[in-house]
Amino acid sequence: QLQLVESGGGLVQPGGSLRLSCAASGFALNYYRVGWFRQAPGKEREGISCISASAGGTYYADSVKGRFTISRDNAQSTVYLQMNSLKPEDTAVYYCAALHASVVTSLPRMCTQTSSYDYWGQGAQVTVSN
Repeated sequence: QLQLVESGGGLVQPGGSLRLSCAASGFALNYYRVGWFRQAPGKEREGISCISASAGGTYYADSVKGRFTISRDNAQSTVYLQMNSLKPEDTAVYYCAALHASVVTSLPRMCTQTSSYDYWGQGAQVTVSN
């Protein structure tokens, strides 16, 4: 079965850290750009970070810039999102999504739209609270 599987979510106190993982199953993730999105209750899904297939390029939304770091290990078909200095407003379900690298687009454009992705993960809950 071709799918993305997120892991690493949980409950953390403000100021804490979490690392999310997005693992590809059934296909080689190295041919895909990958984006991380999040959706809080009552809000639209928001693109927060994207990475090119070779990891040569990254993009961050202003809301997470300087606090979150996206990376990938193509040998493990896994993309990571290291989240530091977490705030209560970071509470959301976090999703990863993969877009084939042959699609002509830019990382900022890819991160600001939720359509056209080839694969989506099932989501991982991140809760930042005392």
